[in-house]
Amino acid sequence: MTDSTALPARRGLKFGHRATPYVFAFFMAGIMAMLMCLVITAAHAGVDAAYLGRVLEAYLLAMPVAFCCVLVVRPLVLRLVALTVHPPG
Repeated sequence: MTDSTALPARRGLKFGHRATPYVFAFFMAGIMAMLMCLVITAAHAGVDAAYLGRVLEAYLLAMPVAFCCVLVVRPLVLRLVALTVHPPG
């Protein structure tokens, strides 16, 4: 396939590259908060008919807290990684 026959890149709603840390924190927090809510709710209250409702209720609190925590902890984690991993090259 040559460049002239290549499909154009999909365009849509995308943030600028400066938003990368915030978008990363949003997705990381959302996924981790949901996984933790699923596990902790099951361990604490068991899995029954009201399980998903309890998970979603917990998630409403956990997601914003996790997002803020990821934003705050990110610089520390980057520094720790730099101290423990050789740079490429």
